Amino acid sequence: MADGDKDVAAQALLRPGETVWRTERADRFSLIVDAADYFDVARIAMIGAKRRIMLIGWDFDARIRIGRRGPGDDGPERLADFIPWLVDRTPGLEIYLLRWDTGLVTSLFRGNTIPTLLRWKMHKRITARMDSQHPFAASHHQKLVAIDDCLAFCGGIDMTSERWDERRHSDHDPQRLDPAGKPYKPWHDATSAFDGAAAAAIGELARDRWEAACGEKLEPVEGVAPCWPEGLEPTLCDVDVGVARTYPEMPERAPIHEIEKLYVALISAAKTLIYAESQYFASHAVARALAERLRQPDCPEIVIVNPVEAQGWLEPLAMDTARARLFQALHRIDKGRKLRIYHPRTALGQPIYVHAKVTVIDDRVLRVGSSNFNNRSLRLDTECDVAIDAAHHGDDVAATIAGIRNDLLGEHLNVAPEDVARRYEETGSLIKTIEALRGNGGRTLIPYEIPDLTGVEAWLADNEVLDPEGPGQLFEGMTQKRLLRGIAHRIGWGR
Repeated sequence: MADGDKDVAAQALLRPGETVWRTERADRFSLIVDAADYFDVARIAMIGAKRRIMLIGWDFDARIRIGRRGPGDDGPERLADFIPWLVDRTPGLEIYLLRWDTGLVTSLFRGNTIPTLLRWKMHKRITARMDSQHPFAASHHQKLVAIDDCLAFCGGIDMTSERWDERRHSDHDPQRLDPAGKPYKPWHDATSAFDGAAAAAIGELARDRWEAACGEKLEPVEGVAPCWPEGLEPTLCDVDVGVARTYPEMPERAPIHEIEKLYVALISAAKTLIYAESQYFASHAVARALAERLRQPDCPEIVIVNPVEAQGWLEPLAMDTARARLFQALHRIDKGRKLRIYHPRTALGQPIYVHAKVTVIDDRVLRVGSSNFNNRSLRLDTECDVAIDAAHHGDDVAATIAGIRNDLLGEHLNVAPEDVARRYEETGSLIKTIEALRGNGGRTLIPYEIPDLTGVEAWLADNEVLDPEGPGQLFEGMTQKRLLRGIAHRIGWGR
């Protein structure tokens, strides 16, 4: 592809000011799968920090073990002790921790949370705050770490309990225990690490969040480089990273819907394959975009990996019923049977919870971040995703993105990524590849089955009580809200 053609193709997807906030160069970029590796890498990165660490999250649990000690690391394992140890050992280092305020009441009853917060508050170079600058019922859902404005993490993993797991997702892992020593279910997640100007952009975004929440303006950190964590192998080098955001509408701030526009652009541009891992499948915008593609003769295959059911007691009612409604509607127009939803299970059949938010389009685009396929992520909550488009770079990056997809599927199917690649090349179909490889022992993927909905579940799905598209729709008349109104209008479902 000529350079001019390459630029046109790339610009069509990563459009600054529309589908992304901006694109910036990363010297090194790494996709990190599952929290066992992430916590290890984050620990090394924070130990290497010189001037500033910003932790922006939906939740933090000070009781967790933050990574495993490596050679020469004599620091505490628990986050509660690790944070003050960092600033005590590094003169001039400041740590800023910002979390969503609504979960505070629950977290106050976590063992030593109150003493920990008081201990952190007493240290002049540790500042921990709660972010209440959001609409009613919205959440701050970003999961960001910015270190010295030269290294950033962006993805779906919170530094909280019940997130740690290894990629093998064993049925009985003696290390997979909550802070009280109780075992929890296997957990699949993902995040990214990158440096360069792309990391500086995340640093700017984190400072912006801090100023909006706390009224304090922080200056950029300059002159600290390099700061890549030792032992972390880059997945890609010298790539342009697009940063996309969701911000809800607020009295003094216009809404930002870059992530929604990016999803729609990616789905529309897909030629052969859409592969996605998401905690939910309940988004109007995503479903409408998929519906449009399913109606077209050149529709790509669409493979979505979801958990069997959402976590909590309200989420299954809201998200799982919405998924059933959407999938049923899409299935009616999916004449070529191009759409599949799968759930990962362990060797003994235990569900693996999917918390990762990753999308791979063809062999071209990799997107990872905090946003799910639900209305809240695209309109109501704050989110941050990053994307890399191989059209900027060429065949080597495209091959790596394809390898990432095969690696993720290899984890779910308990086979080597090379086996996935070989079978996909033979069949030309990811669905046929999954069907051929699943159920051969060990971890596997099982197909989604549409459940029978009770009257209450159907009502919740139709009225979107727990997954509104934005602040205004929280108070919209229930009789006027229908989950499938946009899809029905566009595809004629129900006529």
